[in-house]
Amino acid sequence: MVGRVVTRIMTTRAHIPVATYRLQLNRNFTFNQATEIVPYLSDIGISHCYISPCLKARPGSMHGYDIVDHNSFNPEIGTAEDFDRFVSALHERGMGLILDIVPNHMGVMGSDNAWWLDVLENGEASMYSNFFDIDWQPLKEELHGKVLVPVLHDHYGAVLESGELKLVFRQDRGEFDIAYHEHRFPIDPKEYPRILQHCGTQATGVLGEQNLALLEFQSLITAFGHLPSRQETAGDRVAERNRDKEIHKRRLADLCSRFPEIASCIARAIELINGDPSNPASFEELHELIKAQAFRLANWRVASDDINYRRFFDIDDLAGLRMENEAVFEATHRLVLRLMADGKVDGLRLDHPDGLYDPARYFERLHAGIANAVSTSASASQSDDSSRYVVIEKILSGSERLPAEWLVSGTTGYDFANLVNGLFVDSSAVMRLERIYRNFIDDEIDFEDLAYRCRKLIIRVALVSELNVLANQLTRIALARRRTCDFTLNSLRDALMEIVSSFPVYRTYVSPSGVSEDDACYIRKAVAAAKWRSPAADTSIFDFIGEVLLTRIADGQNPAYRNAVANFAMKFQQFTSPVMAKGIEDTAFYRYNRLVSLNEVGSDLHRFGVTGSEFHSANRERLSTWPHTMLASSTHDSKRSEDVRSRINVLSEISGFWRLRVRDWRRFNRTRKRVVNDRPAPTPNDEYLLYQTLVGAWPLQPLDEKSDKKDWKNFRDRIEAYMLKAIREAKRNTSWINQNKEYEEAVSGFVKALLDPSPKNRFLKDFVPFQHRVARVGLWNSLSQTLLKLTCPGVPDIYQGNELWDLSLVDPDNRRAVDYSLRRQLFDSVRAWGSAPDPANIGRLLQAPEDGRMKLYLTWKTLCFRQEHKDLFQEGEYLPLAAAGAKADHVIAFARKFQGSMALVIVPRLVAGLLNEVSVANAVNNAEGDALDFPPLGTRVWGDDTHVSLPCKCREKYRNVLTGEVFELEGQISASQAFAAFPVALLVRE
Repeated sequence: MVGRVVTRIMTTRAHIPVATYRLQLNRNFTFNQATEIVPYLSDIGISHCYISPCLKARPGSMHGYDIVDHNSFNPEIGTAEDFDRFVSALHERGMGLILDIVPNHMGVMGSDNAWWLDVLENGEASMYSNFFDIDWQPLKEELHGKVLVPVLHDHYGAVLESGELKLVFRQDRGEFDIAYHEHRFPIDPKEYPRILQHCGTQATGVLGEQNLALLEFQSLITAFGHLPSRQETAGDRVAERNRDKEIHKRRLADLCSRFPEIASCIARAIELINGDPSNPASFEELHELIKAQAFRLANWRVASDDINYRRFFDIDDLAGLRMENEAVFEATHRLVLRLMADGKVDGLRLDHPDGLYDPARYFERLHAGIANAVSTSASASQSDDSSRYVVIEKILSGSERLPAEWLVSGTTGYDFANLVNGLFVDSSAVMRLERIYRNFIDDEIDFEDLAYRCRKLIIRVALVSELNVLANQLTRIALARRRTCDFTLNSLRDALMEIVSSFPVYRTYVSPSGVSEDDACYIRKAVAAAKWRSPAADTSIFDFIGEVLLTRIADGQNPAYRNAVANFAMKFQQFTSPVMAKGIEDTAFYRYNRLVSLNEVGSDLHRFGVTGSEFHSANRERLSTWPHTMLASSTHDSKRSEDVRSRINVLSEISGFWRLRVRDWRRFNRTRKRVVNDRPAPTPNDEYLLYQTLVGAWPLQPLDEKSDKKDWKNFRDRIEAYMLKAIREAKRNTSWINQNKEYEEAVSGFVKALLDPSPKNRFLKDFVPFQHRVARVGLWNSLSQTLLKLTCPGVPDIYQGNELWDLSLVDPDNRRAVDYSLRRQLFDSVRAWGSAPDPANIGRLLQAPEDGRMKLYLTWKTLCFRQEHKDLFQEGEYLPLAAAGAKADHVIAFARKFQGSMALVIVPRLVAGLLNEVSVANAVNNAEGDALDFPPLGTRVWGDDTHVSLPCKCREKYRNVLTGEVFELEGQISASQAFAAFPVALLVRE
């Protein structure tokens, strides 16, 4: 029944979303709970739910990116029937579903990834050996034909002799494994005779020499020994091994079931092999058995140097897939394409495409797969359009652009998030904030140099094994020609490290079809920077690597050489992306704390703020190139939520106040520090980060000495957890790998002391009033940002819960449970009057802005307007509107036009500076009240001379969608008119 409902309704949905809403699914928020909130999401104007990965992941996964089975749903999230009910609920409301998929990697370790376990059992002879990106011939000869598995908590010998590695027999399957806590490592079936031969004499004594069961058992031992070896990788031998080993296992399981005596003999053999912790020598046989396997068990710290499979970044239990292999694509996309064919999934979000060997080829294959799936389904019979909405998690650096030829709809919106955030940063304050930061930390940080050093650090401490693989490949290329054969392995490795550490973008997209002009520029820039930094007298090695990366060195060479060069260039690209991500996002951004609202995924810290003209230019370009790209302001990967950033941005407008406050806070809190390694802890840099974090994340509801102790504890715990993560990510005084407990305890103690609600706490007495003023201005910034996101060219996305104010920090803080009961209640309260807004009700929203109804109301009204005017926002022109007058720099305005329809969007920016001018005027005129506490409304704030020019100079009637006000306009609208009743304006031509 569910399937019939889905098929019947799906044809009414549009492929391009009006607006998406991101949901994080896990064991605490399942398909069933998502189904319950569908009516609410529909009511506020959402067209498509956009869910985190829901395929089977590792048990307990809270994010879903560690998939272990691409062809089944995650049982912790729900069953296929639960999924169908969720889809049916969406379709009954005319809504669609966008699914987040993970083509780059899979979750490994544990005991639940069948493909990975098969590789551990069979090595290169596994049917899945080409599914994972494994270097079967690494530099270390002992690892040839093996996979390094860095999972042990201590050195291998110590773990072995403690008895933690145990040989076990799974009788029901006739299989032997090495067990280590929750991990399972299958024994090569060809090595079973090592174990079973121990049973010979004992089994003979129990069963008798001529017993048929004994003879069958002996025959089975011989059969296991005659299996093709792991080194025999010809297709017929691999097929024979995989067929026969399973037959032999089933025979062994059956024999043990029919003859318990044999099972008992095997149990005693295992007991003997497993050794005795009181006698280290007793583990020799188990050691030899483990040595004979396709895996090499090792201490987790070995990973950074010796691991020989590509990982997602430096995470050992996420193994890279070879998606360039068509068999891998088909095996991993079977269920997803079926769901699209059935009309249950309308679009995809592709996680980390920069990890793929050839992203463009993958997009082509996916596009063709979707087209084929949709065109052959019953749902396609009424439409010739077989395309679907596909966005990619591509992080663009600086002026980098998405390749125009890619068969996708755009990115997931990090680029827009940084663009719109920068609009609320006062770019004129860059040197003032730089000085304040430099004076506070008593140091001068050059970000370009910091970024280089952090990328290099990441290579050395986390990704050197991947570098070694590349250096090994490059050495073979160098040795193949007499002009390059003198370049040594070490010199090539060092030069590669320098080039990668200097790379200006996440990656290039060199492929067998060629090198783009932009990519050639990025490669030359990195090579030139590496040469400039090199102290070597002979820098020709950098020129050689540059020619290899550009693939020009292969021109006119034999096919084998050309293939080696192309393969190296494409593998190199898979390496630069994690180095950039870990080096910049997860290291440098935690070390450079000038204005942390700018330290966001994909941000360019060379750029301080965004001007109005830059904002308009970017929007017009997006409309012409990627009109349906996603527009995000908060995501599950954000360092800080949109509302936290909006608060911290305010500091750029009040740098003088900020300087005085942090100066006093440092003085107040000096005695709360401890001495660690002869220095006060936390460091000034970490202290400066903490103050900005408190400004951004401080709860909207009053938190003072009268507040509940639980509220204080919850907030204190959140800040403490955040600071602990931040200082570990910075990798300066502590790190995830080498934790400095003394420093971490000093930071935690400092946080607790600062957040002590005692009346004697001078810091809180000074901080809270200041923070309140910043927070109030931050609300107006957030409103402006929200309206811009919902009306600019592209598809707006709302991260779960962010339709209200959300003050979350980096994960896991931003993945806390969302209170949808509260949101439903607040929405019902505004919907009761919102269809016909009046000044009284709008005024009540403004009287209590902290409750979030104002943002929810804006979101609802704007999304409903988008629903009613889809063509206006999906196809309409984008017309920047000029502002003039004394306050013109504080206004951003544009029109969206499609045929006869026209909408105007007008928002304030840099509101603190705007309201400060009013405060000064109040002081001069002895007027009461601090303007920072009031909304930026009316003539008192805007005066009479600031206005926005309209596209048409004729007399026209406009209605404010948000307030119901109607204006007769002739060529312009004053700011005081636009913002008479509400802090942002959305006007439609009547």
